[in-house]
Amino acid sequence: MVSVVATHGSASRAEAPPLGGAASPALDLSGVSQAFALDGRPLPVLEDVSLSAAPGEFVALLGPSGCGKSTLLRLVAGLDLPVAGDVLVRGKAVTGPDPSRILVFQDPTLFPWRTVFDNVALGLEAQGRLRRDRGQVDEALALVGLGEFAGAYPHQLSGGMAQRVSLARALVNDPDLLLLDEPLGKLDSLTRIAMQAELVKLWQESGFTALLVTHDVEEALILAQRVIVFSDRPARIQAEIRNDLPYPRHRDHPRIVELRREVLTLLGLGES
Repeated sequence: MVSVVATHGSASRAEAPPLGGAASPALDLSGVSQAFALDGRPLPVLEDVSLSAAPGEFVALLGPSGCGKSTLLRLVAGLDLPVAGDVLVRGKAVTGPDPSRILVFQDPTLFPWRTVFDNVALGLEAQGRLRRDRGQVDEALALVGLGEFAGAYPHQLSGGMAQRVSLARALVNDPDLLLLDEPLGKLDSLTRIAMQAELVKLWQESGFTALLVTHDVEEALILAQRVIVFSDRPARIQAEIRNDLPYPRHRDHPRIVELRREVLTLLGLGES
């Protein structure tokens, strides 16, 4: 069963689906607003955003370019602090970065002088854990299908392989919350489709909570259990799409096609 739920009223809250128990949310944002200084005046970016994600849930964020989706990820990652509201992870306030919350960017940002293994091991090395937990690097590379490329350098990899290394570098920390800022945005269409399937597989096998920013409506519907649609800046939640279709999902499924049309209409592109 797939449902579309639009939110109304001054406060925008997207709730995680109940999991049949009293488990606290993996992520809980309450009344979050953010603004930046521009020419000496505040520029509102997020306005009164409230949403929750259940442990192990996959949530996608959609909205116009520049509306504040990536800003929201930075708040959850602890790279910035909101001007108002609360950001809680596992019931604790986010006050800074933490290895349990990993942000994966559009660009793999691999160090060209380090091998694949050494790039993936970077986080463990920085924490002084590499000697003890070296096996986790091998496990992460195996999980993304790059075990045989541990000794390769970034210039020897395809775009899709480089992005897999970036994902392995995140997964080696065994994060509770994986924050994905358009990680497939620069891949060619065929590689992107293949990587979408890989991402679902990694999520299912690892059990992390995923929060994905994407501009691709179809990608959001293929990957996520819930899609949160934002308004233009300052971003507010204008709709929530719940997608209970089983995995793997197919782009030509009638409900995917129907939901894609509904989301495009919400984004003002219904006539496109």
